[in-house]
Amino acid sequence: MSREGFVFVKIEGQEEDVYVKASKTRGALHGDTVKVAVTQEKVGSAKRRSGEIVAVLERSTKPFVGILHIVGRQAWVLMQSKTMPYDIAVPVPEGGERGMKVAAVVDGWERGESHPHGHVVDVLGMPGENNTEMHAILAEFGLPYRFEKEVENAADQIPDQITDKDRAGRKDFRKVLTFTIDPADAKDYDDALSFRRLDNGNFEVGVHIADVSYYVHPGSAVDKEAQARGTSVYLVDRTVPMLPEKLCNKLCSLRPNEEKLTFSAVFEITPQAKVLNPWFGRTEIISDWRFNYEEAQTLIEGGEVEGVSDALKDAILTLNTLALKLRKRRFAAGAVNFDRPEMKVIVDENGKPVSVKQKFSKEANWLIEEFMLLANRHVAEFVATGGKMGGKALKNAKTFVYRVHDEPNMEKVSGLREFAGTFGYKMAPIEDGQSLAKSLNGLLAEAKDKPEAGALQLLALRAMAKACYSTDNIGHYGLAFRFYTHFTSPIRRYPDLMVHRLLALYLGGADSQSRDYYTAQCKHASEREVVAAEAERESIKYKLVEFMADKIGQEFDGQVSGVTQWGIYVEIEPTKIEGMVPYRTIKSDFFDFDEDHYCARGRRSRRVIRLGDRLRIRVKATNLDQKMLDYELVEPDIPEQPIEEERPLRAAKPRGRRSGR
Repeated sequence: MSREGFVFVKIEGQEEDVYVKASKTRGALHGDTVKVAVTQEKVGSAKRRSGEIVAVLERSTKPFVGILHIVGRQAWVLMQSKTMPYDIAVPVPEGGERGMKVAAVVDGWERGESHPHGHVVDVLGMPGENNTEMHAILAEFGLPYRFEKEVENAADQIPDQITDKDRAGRKDFRKVLTFTIDPADAKDYDDALSFRRLDNGNFEVGVHIADVSYYVHPGSAVDKEAQARGTSVYLVDRTVPMLPEKLCNKLCSLRPNEEKLTFSAVFEITPQAKVLNPWFGRTEIISDWRFNYEEAQTLIEGGEVEGVSDALKDAILTLNTLALKLRKRRFAAGAVNFDRPEMKVIVDENGKPVSVKQKFSKEANWLIEEFMLLANRHVAEFVATGGKMGGKALKNAKTFVYRVHDEPNMEKVSGLREFAGTFGYKMAPIEDGQSLAKSLNGLLAEAKDKPEAGALQLLALRAMAKACYSTDNIGHYGLAFRFYTHFTSPIRRYPDLMVHRLLALYLGGADSQSRDYYTAQCKHASEREVVAAEAERESIKYKLVEFMADKIGQEFDGQVSGVTQWGIYVEIEPTKIEGMVPYRTIKSDFFDFDEDHYCARGRRSRRVIRLGDRLRIRVKATNLDQKMLDYELVEPDIPEQPIEEERPLRAAKPRGRRSGR
């Protein structure tokens, strides 16, 4: 739903949505499940499918966040959301005071009522306070920010000590050189690598993952909560964990010099990085060292790290050599190489953003990535082929949770090819998925470090399908793997926990598990992943707008990152912070959006603004409530001229039902 009251209805299984104008929505609100009648099919590029809502089938249970307004015994939640144009009538909530930010759920909206009615589910605090705003983002997406006492108590009752009973049936790796590599600010370490040289000149590499499934039993209070959450959520200034702290930061954190229970994938690997004899099973380890990425990178680059033994240094250097060979082989097989800059917001102890820096991936990151990919790939292959390394998937393969990624949308790839052609690039001929990956990699490599590189990467990403969880193995296109799963992070992803349980059952000779049950679980986990990612993006947007709040009037160089019917999106240098230049604020001309060519054209000057163009902008306004940044083009002094058919970017904020409902 938009601020102006019109909506777009998404239909499961269909890519195109249905536009419904505000007078035809029948009281439907953002997130509701509705029945929609299509009244006009798309005709050419000028019109899109439109229709009207016939009935609201189910109200969304996700809260809307707004400001509490109290008059006598009646209260309203005044909306600030981009997806909710109407205020909500609510009973006065306990502990709520006028001006506080609250989360409210809509219970209904009967005909004749000027506002929807509902109730407050959480009083979040005073606007502008960091905790209030972060909790507001979580509330908007229906994400919890604390554990119920029952769950915490259940976790606290799990024994701390490892006994002989716990060790029974496990392979003992406690005397094998083992270490973790994580970000410097990591609090939980759920994966470790072990390394030893074999007498035949090969290497034994163990990928050891915290054995969460040993502690968290199906149907327990902790399991039900983890299943509902689906994943940990990473906001700018905090982590909302999937599991209580006792598990993720203590029992299942592979801290150095502590005995830990793990589930492992162990490989014999030749000096040429050929993988032999994979083994999977429950283990016990003691990590000898905790590296952060910077320390591991220092060793790789020939430096020294205080306290690190020669054996540890040898392990890092050897594993890095193997990882680089695995990586090279993966890209040669058709993996797609997206090297898009990733920015990180740095906040102080109060959550206030102090800087925005680019995150760089180096060999130390790739080292961990390649061995995690190796474990994920071989676990999936083991189940799909019945243990036949390099074999084909069995027709009657046992039910399993795969991480799948379909081939790109060829229509969007054609659009990318056409767009790249405007810059003089020629994509190689495409015959199949592998040649497409090669063509994409070639294009992105050729454009690297050029002004249009970011735009080409963006369009290439948009052509890609979205990865998800499924019991139907179609392979992973982006990684060029026929078999792939998520095995390596059961602390923070519920699908990994399911994978551990299924693998343990099948190693023990169990029959195939319920396909229907795991299909439903895959769908739920995929949905939770999307919600978590959206919340994470919202927290980043909020902090970026907050970071820019004291920079109004300042000028920056930027690059066009998006073109829409309302305006141009620009990423400024060096922080890549994106804001919009509304067409109505450009004094020199009026621009129209050319959807077919993904650009904006000036009516008088015929100037074309397209993705990747360099522009000089000025920060015009920040809106923390809407998490929006407005930029304006820095132009020569040109007097404003009246322009026909100019449409305002934002209409006045509606309050009650619109006319014609």
